[in-house]
Amino acid sequence: MLVGVDGSPASEAAIDFAFAEAALRGSGVLALHAWTSWNAPLPPPQDSSKPYANPPGAAAGTEERLLAAALAGRRERYPGVPVEHRAVRGDTRKALIKASGSARIMVVGARGRGGFTGLLLGSVSQAMLHHARCPVAVVRGVGTGT
Repeated sequence: MLVGVDGSPASEAAIDFAFAEAALRGSGVLALHAWTSWNAPLPPPQDSSKPYANPPGAAAGTEERLLAAALAGRRERYPGVPVEHRAVRGDTRKALIKASGSARIMVVGARGRGGFTGLLLGSVSQAMLHHARCPVAVVRGVGTGT
């Protein structure tokens, strides 16, 4: 079970769905978070006298923590579901499509962190429906409008 994670409310719903399905099917979850310097906020500088004084890898660490936070509590609720965390630097669509080649099913949120809130589907979920190499479940967040 592959689930795309971006930290949005729709992503939370997708994670819940993926874990519940994995538990029913007796399978594991690969939680994939892809980021680039364009879609990930810069971490605050560690030395405030220098505007961008972060050590190499600070952004990657921030994104790995986002993934860990998004998955928090799922291992306790689903102790029998093995979980693999994967935070990768790269285009979200490309990373999910590549990972879909070895997945039985992919789960994504209807809309993530993008700014077009009136759309039913975001660009990533639309791309997955058209290009993923496995079946895709698009999950809408309950009570979030997504």
